[in-house]
Amino acid sequence: MHERSHHSNGAGSSYPTFYGTTILSVRRNGRVAIGGDGQVTLGDCVVKHDASKIRRIGHGRVLAGFAGAVGDSLALIERFEEKLLAHGGNLVRAAGELSRDWRTDRVLRRLESMLIAVDEEHSLLLSGGGEVIQPTDGVIAIGSGGNYARAAALALHNSTDLPADEIVRRSLEIAGDICVYTNQQHHIEVL
Repeated sequence: MHERSHHSNGAGSSYPTFYGTTILSVRRNGRVAIGGDGQVTLGDCVVKHDASKIRRIGHGRVLAGFAGAVGDSLALIERFEEKLLAHGGNLVRAAGELSRDWRTDRVLRRLESMLIAVDEEHSLLLSGGGEVIQPTDGVIAIGSGGNYARAAALALHNSTDLPADEIVRRSLEIAGDICVYTNQQHHIEVL
């Protein structure tokens, strides 16, 4: 599920792009939804159609979605949940601590994964470079179909009154129609 390439963000930095999934989160009207497709690829072969890449963690108060190598992503979510529990469920503090560890810990630095984590107040992107990014528009996406899903979600967010979960569903459908590493089997959770 994780072929990886690097691309420039135009400012000279290089961020990894993970192929093999699409994860999208949308925040609207006091609700936040996160969803992902179910496709798992190994090289150029689809090996699973209905994987769930969204997890409820932190006693069900945080939703997390991952893109990248499955084992690495699961290890990262487990480590993130430990941070959440250690910091009383404070998403921002846990993300900051995980980010610090991700930059300095030899084992974590090798993980090929990205995370989106959301709670009732915050939406965060955690990347392997140790960045913690909070979008200003409440829409965030990762994975090979992430840019397609994000563009669709922004268009729907700005032009309709659809609830967050419906925007996520429709945007994942659009990404699945465009990205060969994204399918139409969706798992969506809402807080």
